[in-house]
Amino acid sequence: MNRKDFIKKGLMGTGMFVASSAVGDTLNNDIDEIKPLDPIGYNHLPNEDAKINESTVLHKANTRGHANHGWLDSHHTFSFANYHNPDRMHFGVLRVLNDDRVDPGMGFGTHPHDNMEIISIPLEGDLEHKDSMGNTAVIKNGDIQVMSAGTGIYHSEYNKNKDRLTKFLQIWVYPNKRNVAPRYDQITLKAEERHNKLQQILSPNPDDAGVWIHQDAWFHLGKFDKNKTVKYDFKKKGNGVYAFVLNGDFKLNNMSLNHRDGLGIWNTNSIAIEALSDDAEILLMEVPMTI
Repeated sequence: MNRKDFIKKGLMGTGMFVASSAVGDTLNNDIDEIKPLDPIGYNHLPNEDAKINESTVLHKANTRGHANHGWLDSHHTFSFANYHNPDRMHFGVLRVLNDDRVDPGMGFGTHPHDNMEIISIPLEGDLEHKDSMGNTAVIKNGDIQVMSAGTGIYHSEYNKNKDRLTKFLQIWVYPNKRNVAPRYDQITLKAEERHNKLQQILSPNPDDAGVWIHQDAWFHLGKFDKNKTVKYDFKKKGNGVYAFVLNGDFKLNNMSLNHRDGLGIWNTNSIAIEALSDDAEILLMEVPMTI
């Protein structure tokens, strides 16, 4: 494939092309890319190692796809790059949930995206971002970053530190509007606003708390003491929630979840959340269930 066709494939296919800092802006599509998807319905059933009960789907941490490229160690909740599981393609409009670890001084070389809402949540270390809109920024634990790829954008991300790892969540959501003007934003969150409660970090409304995207989606973070209980009320009828445990143990609607487990819930209006350990941290992603 020549360079022109290769770049076109990335822009049209929402591919994510990755390189190490040693090769600068060289494009390489054999690590980190999503295959074309023709979404049908609202959710694929889980694989045989997952559990399903009416309108819930449980993805245990050890059933995720895994790719270790040396400098990049990534766990994929949904099909991504060389991990392809037709039973785990997406949860509604939530298409990608990658749990990434990037070695010191390494990272994602310049690569294109289009028509995707891309959210990054750093968990540890720093990630340096540069894009074709002229943005240069560093995101760290406590920040949230969002890009509306829209008509097309190029960007790169590197672990700017030479002495420690960077860990972050890479999340892709299908937009409800195609070919919008590309957009970048990041904010620093206040950790105290999620102690024993749910802190909104993303919504469809530019005037609401957190960052915003072109989709009827709401994300919340919460960090809880042991035995603390809260209820999450869905923001929009027909949406589902995918919960991802960042740390500790939880019970959601009487289902037990542990470190890095994921649980999708739909056809309900609320979720009962109980922390089963101290410093239990969870990410809730409410998204439309139809694409």
